[in-house]
Amino acid sequence: MTKRKDGEIVDLAFYQFLNLFYEQNKKKIRSTYQKLTQKFLGYNDPGDDSYQKTAFLRKPQYDALEMYMFLKEYLDNAHLETIFDEWYHRRDRFENRSELGIDGDQITMFEDVDVQTFKAVFKKMHQFRQVYPNYIFALTMGLGKTVLMATCIFYEFLLANKFPHDPRYCHNALVFAPDKTVLQSLKEIQTFDKSKVVPPEYVNWLETHLQFHFLDDSGISLNVIDQSKFNIIISNTQKIILKKQQKEKSSTDRLFADSETGKSTRSIINGYEDLYDFENEIELLENQRFLKLTRLKQLGIYVDEAHHAFGNQLARDFGLKSSQTSLRITINQLAEDLEKAGTKVVACYNYTGTPYVKNTLLPEVVYAYGLKEAIDSQYLKKVNVNGFSNTKSKEFVRIAVREFWQMQANRRYENMLPKIAFFAATIDELNQELRPAVEEVLSELNIPASKVLVNVGDPKLTSNDDLREFINLDTSQSEKQFILLVNKGKEGWNCRSLFAVGLHRKPKSKIFVLQATMRCLRSIGDVQEQAQVYLSEENMTILEDELKDNYRMSVNQMNDAGDKREKVEVRVVLPAVKIRLRQIRKLHQLVEKQPGAGIDFELEKAPTEQYDLIRTQKDIRLLDQKGRRKQVLTREKERRKFSELTLVAEIARYLNRSCLELEDILIESKEGMEQILARVNEYNELLYDWIIPRMFNELYDLIEFEAKEEQEIELVKSPRDGKDCYEVMANTDLLVNMSDPEAEEWLDKSFHLDNYCFDSQPEKALFWTLLRDRRIGKVYFTGMFTHGQTDFVIHYVDPDSNSLRSYYPDFLVRKEDGSYLIVEVKGDNKVEDRVVQAKAWYARQMAAASGMGYEIVKGSEAVMGRGVL
Repeated sequence: MTKRKDGEIVDLAFYQFLNLFYEQNKKKIRSTYQKLTQKFLGYNDPGDDSYQKTAFLRKPQYDALEMYMFLKEYLDNAHLETIFDEWYHRRDRFENRSELGIDGDQITMFEDVDVQTFKAVFKKMHQFRQVYPNYIFALTMGLGKTVLMATCIFYEFLLANKFPHDPRYCHNALVFAPDKTVLQSLKEIQTFDKSKVVPPEYVNWLETHLQFHFLDDSGISLNVIDQSKFNIIISNTQKIILKKQQKEKSSTDRLFADSETGKSTRSIINGYEDLYDFENEIELLENQRFLKLTRLKQLGIYVDEAHHAFGNQLARDFGLKSSQTSLRITINQLAEDLEKAGTKVVACYNYTGTPYVKNTLLPEVVYAYGLKEAIDSQYLKKVNVNGFSNTKSKEFVRIAVREFWQMQANRRYENMLPKIAFFAATIDELNQELRPAVEEVLSELNIPASKVLVNVGDPKLTSNDDLREFINLDTSQSEKQFILLVNKGKEGWNCRSLFAVGLHRKPKSKIFVLQATMRCLRSIGDVQEQAQVYLSEENMTILEDELKDNYRMSVNQMNDAGDKREKVEVRVVLPAVKIRLRQIRKLHQLVEKQPGAGIDFELEKAPTEQYDLIRTQKDIRLLDQKGRRKQVLTREKERRKFSELTLVAEIARYLNRSCLELEDILIESKEGMEQILARVNEYNELLYDWIIPRMFNELYDLIEFEAKEEQEIELVKSPRDGKDCYEVMANTDLLVNMSDPEAEEWLDKSFHLDNYCFDSQPEKALFWTLLRDRRIGKVYFTGMFTHGQTDFVIHYVDPDSNSLRSYYPDFLVRKEDGSYLIVEVKGDNKVEDRVVQAKAWYARQMAAASGMGYEIVKGSEAVMGRGVL
């Protein structure tokens, strides 16, 4: 999506605006979701402790899942072109959207994007609109696109089962892989432990009803039952794709041919002449698999590694080249045939590693998480790219092997040996240059040659034992560490224990340099490790260009990306600090009671004016006057029309009482059924805000019991598993050690841990302010550990999800008079946040029960040296 301004191409990343709208209206949007969708999201929410488990999905995967559900549940699988049009004009579902938008890293007013830009972007979207919705999810390599895809399909099938007539949900899924390598990695969809992403009560149903069809080289036909549901068909594109008729049919062939085995393509060939090179009407061959797919209902299509599946074809699909591809034609024809059969392709979901092709943003991207973000967030290894000029193959190999062995000898990660891979351009190069050079260097270092594994991608030259070793590289049993490869740098080779790659000769494909480089970036272990890349000067230039085209970053930016923190050992200072806290336990008992005769609902006192739809008007000629005309538009307001039967049923749904009993109460009330029904139909809100609460009070008494229990807790528990310390990743600029000269005079006033690893400068500044305050006796930084290492925790109910969560305050302060104060540091813009205020409310309840106080300090005040007393 681009516009031209003074000859310069400027991108408009609509997906960022879409995400901003979702974040600003998340509570309202999620309230419209199906209950099962809300439960599915809550189960995978990294910040939701309702299921008492650690969420399996990484944050980018979860964010992409949220966007997937947002498009489906709130936007009804609309085409992105339609969504953009409604959003820009603030219509329908975007009627009340904020005027704030995004321009790079800056917040801006959307009105700054002029009408010409909107028209250009809309035209681009319209140009590539398909019959079906088409979305692109761009997550960089190593973030788990396959797991995300599986999670989306599981969600689809659960909702399709519960709401079989809802057209938004997929009843079947077709997963496209670009080649054999990725096809093998997609087996994870079948073997993946569903309980990691699916609420436990639905796992057995999925295990029972899912039908997997894996079309590998040995597959001959697709054996699915016509009109069946919950099929997941995994295939590479060549197993399904429509192909051009290669030879003329004989008269006999034409006489006995099945009319369905060939398809006239008059309706789909327009614009594809360059691809198929035809002048007259031709026929595309349909294989048996394609025909079987046309007999399945509500098909969802998932294209894995879309940037590779389409390759240059992807550029054609999005307007960077002139014609479309066989894969796109196949999907389009499949959608056309399904529509004729009375069903449809629900949507096509493309999963790719980058939102860019040739440095141009793809128009249908709905979510993106880039390479630099992934490295900075520790989802990938840090990387150091080394370029070499004027080196021969043997010199290049010697440097790479020696450095790798110096850094990685005798080390294991998750009990796996680290590995280095060298990529050769051809089999001859590997056999004649690369392998002899590697074996010579290994001999110099006294490393056994048995640690070398060769895989050239040709079964005639690579034995079954070698292939088995290659598949098992990422296991603790593998002893191979020097991997020599030809044509194995593409997607699908997932080896987390790979720590280095070397590429000396220029490969046939430029993108191969980027793909091979990224093979060693997959994360391993609990801390962010460092990968090494060794390239010739020519390949370094290629990598620079490919990074610019695919990620809009340079090699220097790639080298600089990553966690700047260091691993710090944190020990508990003995004797361990203990405090006494009073826990409040509340029990609510609901007691039924007999309602009195003739309830008075006092409808005349109900504040109905707050429900009125009001229009105000003012004559432009009288702007200097204060008067304006108001008009109540009661008739224009959308409302539900209740009958006596549906009114009683709706009340029974909330109060869980007999409909006959509730009907009698309404009839016998002071207002009577007729008047109540009239008022509810005038203002639906009265039913929920006024009538149901008053009936509840007439039918029930809510008795509250409160118990206070005092207990002694340790501020930090001793490490488990025989360890003498905790390992924490910390920014050394925010680290305060009790052996620091500046801290030595305050040892009797703080440090229940030998290292305090602060998260921000305001926290560190407040710590020193509190230490120097003579009215304070003790200062303990308690915000370091948030995963069960301490019992100093406050449980609160999240106001957005209504789920129970845990909160760990930043400081515990003991004043000179012996009283305690809990202190939290928050950014100025976060102090009034709903979640922050919910934490504060529950913290004050616990603090008050224990005779403590609670304070929130703004970050700006902490930096200026202002304390809490």
